[in-house]
Amino acid sequence: MKHFVTVATFTYPHEYIVLKSILADENVPFIFENETIISVSPFYSFALGGIKLKVHKAYADFVREIIKDLNEPDSHLKLV
Repeated sequence: MKHFVTVATFTYPHEYIVLKSILADENVPFIFENETIISVSPFYSFALGGIKLKVHKAYADFVREIIKDLNEPDSHLKLV
């Protein structure tokens, strides 16, 4: 985890399911910190600061670009 950086934060797991699939398909090393505890107890999300997407720093700009593309108005896939 030493070389991983946080590139996005989400409140609930359903918000990033599309992104998670894309990252896996692109073979990007990633982890969603706090994902398990918030899946079990969603009210912990605010106390823990949300679910943090951490990626290897070499992929950070690439992942930010993916997130930007998913948030474009004409994108057929969306982040919630």
